[in-house]
Amino acid sequence: HKDPERIHRYAQIIKAENSRLESQVERVLQLAKLDKGEIQLKKESLNLQELITESVEVFRISAEQNGGTITTAFNQENKSILADKVHLTNIIHNLLDNANKYSPENPTIEVKLFSSSGGVSVSISDNGKGMNKEQQKLIFDKFYRVPNGSLHDVKGFGLGLYYVKKIITQHGGKVSVTSEIDKGSKFTFWLPA
Repeated sequence: HKDPERIHRYAQIIKAENSRLESQVERVLQLAKLDKGEIQLKKESLNLQELITESVEVFRISAEQNGGTITTAFNQENKSILADKVHLTNIIHNLLDNANKYSPENPTIEVKLFSSSGGVSVSISDNGKGMNKEQQKLIFDKFYRVPNGSLHDVKGFGLGLYYVKKIITQHGGKVSVTSEIDKGSKFTFWLPA
């Protein structure tokens, strides 16, 4: 007995999974290029405050659905920086996505932009499950993922932070993390002005 409704639903699921895999493969290929130093940054003058504001709006809905909040603080004159818009947007999305994904119910995510030693810094902090010292050392390695206990609900290849570090480094910047188990994590990246 053929059920067209069910067949259609399965087709939708297959289609969605297919495009998810496609974008994962695309990211792996991008990383191969990163490793060979082949990614060419297209630097342009960017307003970091606008970029952050736009990214935050994308995540506001899912944070609020989990009973959480996402706030921004801009302690810096609205200076522009030279950076690759696509890659920088990816980085901010990546860090916001992690903050949201690894936080419990009611995530409290804070994004700050501030001037620091000849450049600008962006920090993204959460009140999530946090990491121990060992995990913090490995976090930017390729394919490393923070184990989520018995929960295998955090999907992905663990390419996110490796990519973040590579792109920030290619911009002449730095990225770091501070974290405490059950208290949350704070990722900070610095870019030269």
